[in-house]
Amino acid sequence: MRTPDDQRANKWLARILDSNHILWMIFLLSMLESIILPVPLELVLIPLLIHERDRWFSIATVALAGCLVGATIGYTIGVFFFDTAGQWLIEWFGVSAEFSEFQQDFSEHGFATLLLVGITPIPFQVGMLAAGSSNYPYLLFFLAALIARGIRYYGLALLVIWLGERILNWWEQHQQRLGWGVLAVGIAIYLLVVLN
Repeated sequence: MRTPDDQRANKWLARILDSNHILWMIFLLSMLESIILPVPLELVLIPLLIHERDRWFSIATVALAGCLVGATIGYTIGVFFFDTAGQWLIEWFGVSAEFSEFQQDFSEHGFATLLLVGITPIPFQVGMLAAGSSNYPYLLFFLAALIARGIRYYGLALLVIWLGERILNWWEQHQQRLGWGVLAVGIAIYLLVVLN
């Protein structure tokens, strides 16, 4: 039985989902998630894609665009403000050890490392700041972010289209294992590329 609070929440959610501004909201959330929000955008995208299946391409495109704008901002912080804002972001996310490890891998295999971090659950902020602080060519950084995050957002959209609400239940149960699995596969591919 639905309580009045459930009914109000459903009306509020329906009003947001039917809003003409939903794509702008996704753009902004994606941009902020790529810079400072430690909450995965997928938690918002999966229910939205289930409700708005006919707009899956627009939603994935807007999420990708927001991420690329945020990635550009993060890259710029790495270039010009790494010693201040960049260090603060690393400490705020608690990824100092990951950043040090990433910097070493990045200096040896920049593009492949950026692809890997863009697809896996490793915070993308690590890649943006390392690329910017090392003056990695922006166009290569942008291309790696475009490919990696494109795979992530369009792949998620297609999964939701194909599997519907089953993917939401599955995601809630297996998101951490999936992330580590993708990381393991990504590392294996990375090692194959690097060692050959």
